[in-house]
Amino acid sequence: MPRHFTRRSLIRGITAATAVATLATGLAACGGDSDAATTTGAAGTVTVGRLSNGAAKETTLKVSEVKSISAELPAAVRKSGKLVIGSGTLPAGAPPLGFTGSDQKTLTGSEVDLARLVAAVLGLEPEVKRFTWENLFVGIDSGKVNVGFSNITDTEERKQKYEFASYRKDDLTFETLKKSSWTFDGDYRALAGQTVSVGAGTNQERILLEWKGKLEKEGKKLTIKYFQDSNSTYLALNSGKIDAYFGPSPNLAYHVTQSAGTPSPTRLAGQFSGAGATLQGLIAATAKKGSGLAKPLSDAINHLIDNGQYAKWLTAWNLTSDAVTKSEINPPGLPLDNA
Repeated sequence: MPRHFTRRSLIRGITAATAVATLATGLAACGGDSDAATTTGAAGTVTVGRLSNGAAKETTLKVSEVKSISAELPAAVRKSGKLVIGSGTLPAGAPPLGFTGSDQKTLTGSEVDLARLVAAVLGLEPEVKRFTWENLFVGIDSGKVNVGFSNITDTEERKQKYEFASYRKDDLTFETLKKSSWTFDGDYRALAGQTVSVGAGTNQERILLEWKGKLEKEGKKLTIKYFQDSNSTYLALNSGKIDAYFGPSPNLAYHVTQSAGTPSPTRLAGQFSGAGATLQGLIAATAKKGSGLAKPLSDAINHLIDNGQYAKWLTAWNLTSDAVTKSEINPPGLPLDNA
């Protein structure tokens, strides 16, 4: 399949009005629950893939505090002794990135596992809080969360409010029924006449809306539909109410494997960079702008890369194709004009 970018994905910036409107009720009603069970493990070790119900291979990794990196932390965070990690995975979760584990209560997934590894390098106790996607950013804005590890795409728009430490490539994918002959070849014109589902407030929605606008100028139609959760989305796909689902590659690739052997198997039908046609999208740890966390987070990730724990984390979660060679602070992201 042709690739339409030269360097190898979520939410448009939450507006201040949305933040103010949701802060009072959102954190209490729609998320923010601590998941203390994710902090367990022998001293100097972090076990990834726990309670993953087969989505990952459970792997115990040795990782200890690196004093030269933890010394870079803002004084208030270092004094607190904990790293408050936000996960935008309520209500349904999104395997393999973040979902309720096999014990029916603990958050598991590749994103929270990397966050726990980073916390260990920083000498901090990880405290994971789950939110709806929108309220994850409210939590960061309000200071109730230090950093989001939740498949967040680095974008130029988000840099107006947040600072980033990249850790994984970001590609977006279309998923269709296996019996469908439709394929996305990287050209938005392939979407003419299609009905596609996408998550509201996500980076992929921004890209899809941009393509919809271009098609409208050409007298062509792209219909976009929204659903409350992934289960509803797949019911719509299976019943023919939508032609395709546009979302993060890891989630959709995982679902393809789960659908094999069912009455409605699916396939991946085309890929696109989360940063647009000419730039490789990147997923990044996300902190409030000016927090001083981007550098210690990036240095901790690079320590994990250099010492092999990063590669073992990716392997455990079957995400090796998403590997980066280096964590960057505020790398170029999806342009404001999505060009």
